[in-house]
Amino acid sequence: MDPLKPTDERNNKADFRIKVDCNGKKTVEIRQKRFEKDRHGRDDFLGRSEFKENFDRHDGRVIIHSKDKVDKDKGKDRVYHEVSFRVKAGNNWSDWTKWERSDVATIR
Repeated sequence: MDPLKPTDERNNKADFRIKVDCNGKKTVEIRQKRFEKDRHGRDDFLGRSEFKENFDRHDGRVIIHSKDKVDKDKGKDRVYHEVSFRVKAGNNWSDWTKWERSDVATIR
């Protein structure tokens, strides 16, 4: 699971992409939080999402696209996101992982 660096989209949006790589028959549940990086140390919360992906008996890789509106101050903004996940194999869920942060992207 990797929170990828956000990419610039049209209409004041950014794509906060998540790469999921799984082997075997499992279900992956993902939590995501999106932020605008603030110069004063208090980042602005943009929103949150939850996703669930099912994988069959073969290995699989999926890119989840999570688009959100970004208010571009002075024509640009710096954004990032954090993800945490857990995996269900059989009838049992793993514990949630620690939050992982993406690189910061400048959205113009």
